Amino acid sequence: MAFKDNSAEFKLIDIALIEPDPAHPRRHCDEVGLKGLANSIQSKGLIHPVLVRPADAAGRYRLIVGERRWRAAQLAGETQLPALVRACDGDEALEIQVFENLGLGLRAPLEPREMAGAIQTIAERFESREAAAEHFGRNPTWLNQATAAANLSPKVTALLDSGKIASTSTAIQLERLAQKNVAKADTLIDQVEQLPEGEKLSKTVVDRALSEEGLRRGKKKPVVEEAEAPVVTTPAWETPATPATAPVAAPVEVATPAAAVGRRVHPSKIRLVAEILGLADGDEEEVLSRLVDEFLAMQGDAGPAA
Repeated sequence: MAFKDNSAEFKLIDIALIEPDPAHPRRHCDEVGLKGLANSIQSKGLIHPVLVRPADAAGRYRLIVGERRWRAAQLAGETQLPALVRACDGDEALEIQVFENLGLGLRAPLEPREMAGAIQTIAERFESREAAAEHFGRNPTWLNQATAAANLSPKVTALLDSGKIASTSTAIQLERLAQKNVAKADTLIDQVEQLPEGEKLSKTVVDRALSEEGLRRGKKKPVVEEAEAPVVTTPAWETPATPATAPVAAPVEVATPAAAVGRRVHPSKIRLVAEILGLADGDEEEVLSRLVDEFLAMQGDAGPAA
């Protein structure tokens, strides 16, 4: 009988009776991620049951989906796991594992500002940022980064809502620039407000401004990358004369559809990842920014979102 034709049976199963699937395509479980998941299980329990199939007549079970949860539960000291038991053969189990990890239609993640706002709300229940970070099993640096999108200034928020900033991570970088050099940020914001319909502030120009302020860290980009970046420098207006003492901003670099300069990733892959991330379209820069945001959030990186 096929997997979809078998009814699921919910059980609390002794963790020692569950074994991993040796044929599962996942060969590596990140230890840092497992520790974070174990902390979550210790705090709230296992949110989603694992999916298993009968392994033998002795009452043992083999995992179909949920090996990370199973491993993290052991780290958390759990002795039982909530599980859905479904009968299927090994070939179909592999297909289920692949489709489950594709993520299509299973779960759309919260948009970065929605997630940041939710984390901020939870953090405000605690006496200190340190205590709030500890609740999430992370450090305060991670918490500051994870909630950055919830603390944008009204001007930056308005530009992001209007679509004149390419991504949430670009908005966060612009906010960081404002904290370092208000005049330079205000000049850039004024220019962005005058951008023609459909043009957006590229993250590249904000990164460059941050670099000038000594706020960017990491390796220098190779020269060849300039030719590959999906942006063009387009002065959208005549820059008005400014006093010699006023900060002078470079022409705003606007994001351009990647198709105009050649894609580095096949469009179908961009659309697929955009759908998995819950993004409205397949904009390559937005997809890349979102992936970097989520990776840094998982890693608790001390640096700025890129």
